[in-house]
Amino acid sequence: MEVNKCGFENNSLLTLFEEKHNEMDVRFGTVTIPPGERVPKKGLSKHEENEYAIIVKGEIEGESGGTPFKVLESHATFIPAGEQHWSINSGEEPCKIVWVLVKEN
Repeated sequence: MEVNKCGFENNSLLTLFEEKHNEMDVRFGTVTIPPGERVPKKGLSKHEENEYAIIVKGEIEGESGGTPFKVLESHATFIPAGEQHWSINSGEEPCKIVWVLVKEN
């Protein structure tokens, strides 16, 4: 597979690559959320892709599909496409996350 590097950075969000196929589109990247920061800052977030993530460092709390969650370092999450969610870094250190967004075509 050829890697298509995007490399844009926005609020500690870095997309490492984006790949489009007939069957699916995949975006892969990292984000670092400072202690106490909420994502999004207000309201809820949702997207048309399935979201897979692993917490590399730190911890995060939030709500997805109306269900509260807390995820610690070295644990993973899955948020289905279209599900409303938000999160906050509830720890005392930056929360580093590796994420993948997958959209089936």
